[in-house]
Order: sequence, then structure tokens, then C-alpha cells
Amino acid sequence: MPTVRLRVTGNASVASELMHALQAIEGIEHVEEVADLMPHMDDEDSSSAGLPDDESPGLHSIEIEAPNDEAVRRIHAVAEALAERTESVIEIVEDF
Repeated sequence: MPTVRLRVTGNASVASELMHALQAIEGIEHVEEVADLMPHMDDEDSSSAGLPDDESPGLHSIEIEAPNDEAVRRIHAVAEALAERTESVIEIVEDF
């Protein structure tokens, strides 16, 4: 069963909308937001903490188990369409 990992740069509502759209694809049974294991070097005590240049829309990692290659193609199409519509960035990290 192929697994697709996506990285969404956008707010939580974009990530949620993407997850709901992916769950609607026929045959998709597992869509999950996974924890970000990368340490971020944000220093809360820094004099630049909280400045607008440090703010970002958010990063969400989503993992999808697809039943076949056709479902993987549909996942890619849904992600691309949503990224265009919401003006967010959705990166396909890997398919395997």
C-alpha cells in the first residue's frame, strides 16, 4: 500500500480542508497529521522574537495511505488544486 507524505505551509484551516478532501477520495482509509520531529531554533528570549518577519503561516505534515497508484495520482491532483485555490504551498515529500 503506497504512502504519500505532504508538507503544508499554511494555516490550520488549510491543513484541515486538505485532510477532509483527501479522506473523500475513494479507497483512502488513513489520513493523519503527524508530529514535526525537526527541532526549531526559535529563541523565545531573543530581542527579535515575535517580529512579523519571524511569523509564518504554519507547517503541517500529513501522511496518507493509498490503496493503489491511481489513488496516489488523485492525492496529487487534490493537493495541487487546493494549493492553487488557497494560495498555500503543499509539498509532496515522498511517495513509497
